[in-house]
Amino acid sequence: MATDPQAGKPASAEGPGGARRLGFLSGRAGWAAAAVALLFFIALPVQLYGSQQRTLAAAFMFVALAQGWNLIGGFAGYPSFGNVVFFGLGGYTTAILMAKAGASFYVALPAAALVGLGFAALMGVPVLRLRGHYFAIATLGVAEGMREVVLNLDGLTGGGSGLTVPAVGIEATTSYPGNAGFYYMFLALAVLATAVVLWVSRSRFGYGLRAINQDEDAAAAMGIDTTRAKIGAFALAGVITSLAGAMYAFQQVTIYPARLFDVQITLLMVVMAVIGGSGTVVGPVLGALGLQFLSEYLRDNLTDYHTFVFGVIIVVAVILLPQGLVRFVREGWRTRRFSLLDNVRAYRL
Repeated sequence: MATDPQAGKPASAEGPGGARRLGFLSGRAGWAAAAVALLFFIALPVQLYGSQQRTLAAAFMFVALAQGWNLIGGFAGYPSFGNVVFFGLGGYTTAILMAKAGASFYVALPAAALVGLGFAALMGVPVLRLRGHYFAIATLGVAEGMREVVLNLDGLTGGGSGLTVPAVGIEATTSYPGNAGFYYMFLALAVLATAVVLWVSRSRFGYGLRAINQDEDAAAAMGIDTTRAKIGAFALAGVITSLAGAMYAFQQVTIYPARLFDVQITLLMVVMAVIGGSGTVVGPVLGALGLQFLSEYLRDNLTDYHTFVFGVIIVVAVILLPQGLVRFVREGWRTRRFSLLDNVRAYRL
């Protein structure tokens, strides 16, 4: 958790008027920048090759995943390491409905969201009673356990052989959208996820989550229904992550438990949110886009060493920016001083 270098106490999450007080991308300037960026990404595909559209679609998917984790890990302060379970359930719900029941993708997509919502609510009741690393381990265990369940339901999920979504031919229930179609799908999901986080950040519900993050017992003493707030955040994260899994399954056509329940997906969404700035609206967007593009660049230019170099860069970023990029820039804007060395000293690393 980030700490306030001035008071030596945990820093509060992004306040509703924080950006306005700092004058940093606030008000009309912030909305104008967001609108320009959105129009740019809407018009961009005509200038891109198919592989480039696919790379950007993956970046938008991770924006949605990082924003989903941000709700429970950033705002509520509950570090979930099992969000990939919603990703996998969303993907398998879509694949099963399309391959076994002959359902359209546009029927399977909301069904995947409902499965994610229901599973998050059921899972949240017991595991959200835990805190800190106990909660993290419990969520990781649920995700790994669900992967084994899916692996052993051969008749329904195809087991280790995987399941193929009918995407072409007479068995296809929905025309395959192609690279441009998935580009716009994941872009829409990223915008939706960011809009949800923006609403949460300015709502009474979001204030309750921030209070839980700072001191859950004090929040409960103030009259906040902490259980309901935490389950609400977990359910929203489940819906967003399940939708991403549903789109990913249709895009990949053939899915396997090892691919959809891969713990690395959870780790990436956590790292992207933390480096960008967990508990903020813009941080997970910057973290996801920046790290995804960096990963692709290293993969193309350092084929044999890209994973090692990528890991080193992440470690260095966490050391230099423990509070996240967005908070570092805001603090620098307020003090008119941008020094990474001072930042490391301030956070006592």
